[in-house]
Amino acid sequence: METQNPSGLLAFQDIKYKEMPHSDKVDWFKLRIGKFNSGTQLVPDLCNSAFKTLFSVNQFFLALSAIILFAGTNVSLAQDIEWQYINGDALPDAPELALRGEFKIGVRTITVVNKGQIDILKTKVGIEPIYDRTLKLEIWYPASVPDGVKELVTYEEERAVPNDPKHQLIKYNFPGRALRGAMPETKDGAFPLLIVSHGYPGSRLLMTYLTENLASKGYVIVAIDHMESTYNDAGGFQSTLLNRSRDILFVLNQISELSKPGSNSFLTGLVDVNNTALIGYSMGGYGVLNAAGAGYSQQLVTMFSAMTGGSKAIEVLTTNNPAFKALYDYRIKAVVAFAPWGMERNIWDSEGLKGLKVPAFFIAGSQDDISGYEKGTKAIFNGAVNADRYLLTYVNARHNVAPNPPPKESLKPGLPFNFYYHYAEPAWDQHRINNINQHFVTVFLGIHLKKKDYGQYLGLNENSNINTWTGFKPRTSMGLELLHSAAIKLN
Repeated sequence: METQNPSGLLAFQDIKYKEMPHSDKVDWFKLRIGKFNSGTQLVPDLCNSAFKTLFSVNQFFLALSAIILFAGTNVSLAQDIEWQYINGDALPDAPELALRGEFKIGVRTITVVNKGQIDILKTKVGIEPIYDRTLKLEIWYPASVPDGVKELVTYEEERAVPNDPKHQLIKYNFPGRALRGAMPETKDGAFPLLIVSHGYPGSRLLMTYLTENLASKGYVIVAIDHMESTYNDAGGFQSTLLNRSRDILFVLNQISELSKPGSNSFLTGLVDVNNTALIGYSMGGYGVLNAAGAGYSQQLVTMFSAMTGGSKAIEVLTTNNPAFKALYDYRIKAVVAFAPWGMERNIWDSEGLKGLKVPAFFIAGSQDDISGYEKGTKAIFNGAVNADRYLLTYVNARHNVAPNPPPKESLKPGLPFNFYYHYAEPAWDQHRINNINQHFVTVFLGIHLKKKDYGQYLGLNENSNINTWTGFKPRTSMGLELLHSAAIKLN
C-alpha cells in the first residue's frame, strides 16, 4: 500500500478508506496524518505543500473528510491528543493508595529569606562572615478549581552539565497535575504540613510525583530549594552540611507565620503546623533526621572543621550540645527519609540516633552506593531505637529511589552518562518506584498525621515474594522488603 518516492516521502496508492473497519481507520489515520502529541494540528499538516504533492485532489479531500468523520466517532482523536502520561500518574500495576486523593490541587512559588547566617563558604581562619540565605519554596495545597478547568502546570527546571568546562546549563520543562495560582480549599479546615528537602545537588521540583500526589490527599507540601545546593547554584559541600537542617526548621517557622490570621498570605488558615512531617532524600534525609532530633557526632565536627579551616559552626547540631536540644521542635510528628546520607561516614553515633523519637519511615535500595545500605540506611534504622520505624527496601536498587524519572533532555546524545544516571535506576523502573513510594508514604503519613486506619498495609510479610502484599495487585509485589521495629519503651 505504501511506497517511497525519490525524496523519501510516502506516496499513498489505492487507499480504500471507506471500506476499512473503524479500528483500521484509526490506525491508518494515526500513521499517516498526525504525530499524536499535545499541540499537533492535523488540518495544517494536511495542507502543507509537501503533503499536497503526495495527494491527488480526491485523496486530499478524502483525508480531510476523515477528520470530520472522526469528530463524530466513539473513539475521539481529540481525546487521544489531550491525554498524556505525567510523572506520578498511576500505572496499571500501581498499589492501591498510589492513586490520587479527593482534592484538586494548586501550586505556588514563594521566596523566604533567612537573614544573618554564617557564610561558611567564605569563612577563613577565625573569621565567619554573615549573609542572608534566600530559599525558593514550591507549595502544593488542596485547592478550589472551577469546573472545566484542568489541573495542569508546566514546571521549569535547569541543570548544569556535570564536569563540563563550558559550564552549560540544560533548561527543560515538564508537566504536572496542579493549577498554578489556584484558590486554596478552606472549607475542610487546616491541613497537615509536609516539608520536603532535596539531595545534593537537587531541586524543589525533584519529587513532583510525590508532592502533587500527597497534596491531593489533604496535605500542604512545601519543597525547598536549598541555597548553594541546587542544580544551578551548588557550592561547597560544607554549606549543605551546615545549613540543611537549619533551612528546614526555618521554613517550618516561616510557614507558621504565614498561616496565621492577618498574614495576607494564601496560606492563612490553611496549614496545621502543629501536625508536621519532614521528607528528605539523600542530603535531605541527612537534614530531616537532624531536624527531628538525631544529633550529629563529633566525627562530623572534626570533618567539618578540616573542610572549613577550623570552623566549629556545626557543633550546635551535635548530640550533647545544649543549643541542639533547645532546637527540638514538637510540631514535627513524623519523618520519611529516602536513602539518607551520612552513616557510612560516622555522621551519627548510637547516642545521636537515640535522639530520633518520632515515627520514621526509611526507604532505600539494597545496593545503594552513595549512602550505603548495610552500614548506611539500614544501620540508621537499626540504631534509631527510640523511634517506631519501618525500612522499605528495593532489592538490587541503588541510590535513586526517590526522584522523578529522568527528563527526556537527559537522553540527548553527547551528554555525560551521569546526567541521566542522576535520576535513573539500573534494575528498577522509575515510574514503578514512584507509585510504590506514593502508596507507602500515603499509608505512613495517613496513620501518624491523619489517624487513618491503614495498619493492614504495613502488617506485611518482610519478604514481598512470599505472597502478595496487601494493597498490591496479584503477582506485583516482587523484589521488596519491609522491616519494622517498635520503639524501646522508655521508663
